[in-house]
Amino acid sequence: MKVPRRKLLHSFAGAAVLHAFCRASMAQDYPARPIRLVVGFLPGTAPDVAARLIGQRLSEQLGRSVVIENHAGASSNLAAELVVRAQPDGYTLFELTSVNSWNVALFDNLKFDLLNDLVPIASIYRGFGVVVVQPTFPAKSLVEFIGYAKANPGKLRMGSAGIGTPQHLYGEMFKRMCGIDMLHVPYRGGGRALADLLGGHVEVVFDTLLTSIQHIRSNELRALGVTSSTRLDVLPNVPAVAEVVPGYEAEGWQGIAAPANTPIEIVDTLNKQVNLALADPKFAARIADLGGIPFATSPLEFRNFIAEFTAKWGTLIKSANIKG
Repeated sequence: MKVPRRKLLHSFAGAAVLHAFCRASMAQDYPARPIRLVVGFLPGTAPDVAARLIGQRLSEQLGRSVVIENHAGASSNLAAELVVRAQPDGYTLFELTSVNSWNVALFDNLKFDLLNDLVPIASIYRGFGVVVVQPTFPAKSLVEFIGYAKANPGKLRMGSAGIGTPQHLYGEMFKRMCGIDMLHVPYRGGGRALADLLGGHVEVVFDTLLTSIQHIRSNELRALGVTSSTRLDVLPNVPAVAEVVPGYEAEGWQGIAAPANTPIEIVDTLNKQVNLALADPKFAARIADLGGIPFATSPLEFRNFIAEFTAKWGTLIKSANIKG
């Protein structure tokens, strides 16, 4: 039987109205159950620490549990794929990091598009790295370290959390700008790289400040320089690498994303809640104490920041022929 065109159009219009009503109702009741925040790295890593900080705070503010789920593997790509396939209802979120931006250039076969299959919700913090060695290492400063590396080409072992991680890319930028050769030793996670540095199995790690700072404060590790363009308040006596290597600056960041097509009302709700946490001096101080800088943006600002960051580092990764 042929359905009259007018009746068919009314049916489509009715379905669209019903769909919009359901989405609005879902957003209005959000959150009605626990939320899971998927982290693509092992427990104890910088992304995991930051996720647990913001997860706890969101639980308190929203009145619903935010459960952290670690799905490590493939440089966070497995976790991203899991979230991309999830229902866009705001109950499955992703701890989005600078690693995901780097992966765009590192991997030729990603099964998702970073900014089309995920919607950036809110940034949390910008973080920097720190060049750390054992207290017994011969070089006591960055100048001495560079001199030692040049005198011993290829002999220094540089540990990292894996190919394309902050530790790796911060170190690669340093190597290229200083004209030195160090052996890259990738591990399955930053914790293992740091453990081997403490154990004397590698000589240097360009670690995330968040995971190294307690070892620095307890004098288990010596900090030679931070990767920010200027010194950081949290380590005022440690020079910026840029003081010795002009133009050097390397940073990472973290935030929260959701599957594409998540209702904008839910995105806005979560963005406001994250920014509310960042505006709290006590919460901001916790981030700063770990070596990070609170980083509040709107969803659009966060998206634009990611696009620019991805393009900038993509140039370096491709020129260095680094593959994931």
